[in-house]
Amino acid sequence: MQSLAMDLRMLSRELSLYLEHQVRVGFFGSGVGLSLILGFSVAYACYYLSSIAKKPQLVTGGESFSRFLQDHCPVVTETYYPTVWCWESRGQTLLRPFITSKPLVQYRNELIKTADGGQISLDWFDNDNSTCYMDASTRPTILLLPGLTGTSKESYILHMIHLSEELGYRCVVFNNRGVSGENLLTPRTYCCANTEDLETVIHHVHSLYPFAPFLAAGVSMGGMLLLNYLGKIGPKTPLMAAATFSVGWNTFACSESLEKPLNWLLFNYYLTTCLQSSVNKHRHMFVKQIDMDHVMKAKSIREFDKRFTSVMFGYPTIDDYYTDASPNHRLKSVAIPVLCLNSVDDVFSPSHAIPVETAKQNPNVALVLTSHGGHIGFLEGIWPRQSTYMDRVFKQFVQAMVEHGHELS
Repeated sequence: MQSLAMDLRMLSRELSLYLEHQVRVGFFGSGVGLSLILGFSVAYACYYLSSIAKKPQLVTGGESFSRFLQDHCPVVTETYYPTVWCWESRGQTLLRPFITSKPLVQYRNELIKTADGGQISLDWFDNDNSTCYMDASTRPTILLLPGLTGTSKESYILHMIHLSEELGYRCVVFNNRGVSGENLLTPRTYCCANTEDLETVIHHVHSLYPFAPFLAAGVSMGGMLLLNYLGKIGPKTPLMAAATFSVGWNTFACSESLEKPLNWLLFNYYLTTCLQSSVNKHRHMFVKQIDMDHVMKAKSIREFDKRFTSVMFGYPTIDDYYTDASPNHRLKSVAIPVLCLNSVDDVFSPSHAIPVETAKQNPNVALVLTSHGGHIGFLEGIWPRQSTYMDRVFKQFVQAMVEHGHELS
């Protein structure tokens, strides 16, 4: 990399000299402006190649899983080149929802009942036109879990489904209670610490296709929920593998980072208003147990969780809820292969809270840590509309587990 940077600087000097002596003098002088532009461009390229574009850090708890990923999921060992004009964390995070395409997906909706009398909305992409897996009973199934206020309509979910379609797989999206237009039948929503609804969904899907390879992928809060489930249930899960993206490992650290002034302005307050809007639609269901006026005055996610989420799920304090919601202390109990992609510049999940040492102690866990990428960003290419680094990691990993997962047995 240093030799490349040196070559670029030498090239810049040579071209600058050429321009200075060869370009015809015009109204603005002797090509100096073009030389400056070229010099700046080369200097920026040197900086980008030496400081921005880097290979991710691969942390695994076992040599066999590391070898497996290098052989069948090589993207996790390749240099990640963030979009050259947008590699900063906040920029990547803010831009992705607006710049990435939204592939057209036709869902089949299913409402399933829960033990407490509630209902969960599942959006199925059956992929009945699959030529690789024409038998629906053995067609690989990917369960997708969106983020905090996300649904099956999020661009990152649609891209995962599009990639799964290419592989011939079936997908089902687990929409958390009350967020995708269905009515709440009981005064209960969701949180990343309570895994009962996820257990219900996994049992339901597996009962429909017991002979199909079954995997799951969770994004942000969906990944936290998935990891908490895997940590609680251990080897009893019917899932053969899982992947998570931009997980918040320690809820206290996430909250502290998001409450910094700029992060609060750009992310925290907006997400708080989204949460308030979501529960306010079902206000009549909560008024007997929760002070909804107080909830609607919350100015941060922590305040919302203190006034609503922790109360709803019976936690004595917000600290009790945040302790239970943090998946970092459950990682040691995960009993199936799990790949976790995080960016170390993610303001939603600070790098110091990523459980690197815990991951090293579990042979089923692999952390893939990029230097840049933000929160559910991972943009790459000049105009990152179609695919991201996160999408490529998802596709290669699920394909590797479906086709070669037996190597890890």
